[in-house]
Amino acid sequence: MNKTIVVKLGGATLGSHDTAIEDVVELQRQGKLLVIVHGGGKLVTEWLTKRGISSRFVQGERVTDRATLEVVISVLAGLVNKKIVAAINSAGGQAVGISGVDGALIQGEVKNTELGYVGRVVKVDLALLETLLQSGYIPVVAPLGLHSKERPGKAPQILNINADVVAGEIAAAIGAERLIFLTDVVGICNQQDELLPQLSPSEAEALVVAGVASGGMIPKIKACLRALSNTSTACIIDGRQPHSLSKNIEEGNGGTTIQAVD
Repeated sequence: MNKTIVVKLGGATLGSHDTAIEDVVELQRQGKLLVIVHGGGKLVTEWLTKRGISSRFVQGERVTDRATLEVVISVLAGLVNKKIVAAINSAGGQAVGISGVDGALIQGEVKNTELGYVGRVVKVDLALLETLLQSGYIPVVAPLGLHSKERPGKAPQILNINADVVAGEIAAAIGAERLIFLTDVVGICNQQDELLPQLSPSEAEALVVAGVASGGMIPKIKACLRALSNTSTACIIDGRQPHSLSKNIEEGNGGTTIQAVD
């Protein structure tokens, strides 16, 4: 399992000219073990808008009431997950779509009342992932979690969990070889909007504290730092660039690399 590469696909990177699926299939053909965690926030927002439900975010995380949660579950575990799985299988790969609820993979509790039914991960059960990987499949994980047994009686059994957080927690639990975020930005930049190709964990954390990294970049950096507790390398790269995933794995370049300090 420590040779596994965890890839977080941002919904914004899966466009008509995207090569991520092509790269995933080729990497699997080469014998690489991959776990994919996907987002889909933009599509969730679109479907919420169709239903007349407004979206609100706090530090890059969606505030999730019961009505929002229903849409989140439907769009992420249904539409987005199955489209990615279908694309991989149609391109010649072998993938199985699951969510963090399946096999109690991701178990969580409510993070704070301000965010509603957004979960903090309390446990990762790798049994299902190990079974799928050993059977030759790429697990494609929708970022939902099973509400832990201590949940209040009337609370929902499923929680919305930030996809970046899920990717970081899975990478840490597996002891992954590498965690890669495919995004729609060039990587982590300084105050002058210049790309920072290499960062230590302390340097990355300082960017968050100083407010240089903001919005959706905050959970990505925090997820990288979480993964680095048991993973040597975490990368945030531009998924819009052709074959950026393959190039990062094969050559180690592109975007920002956060490396654990020996």
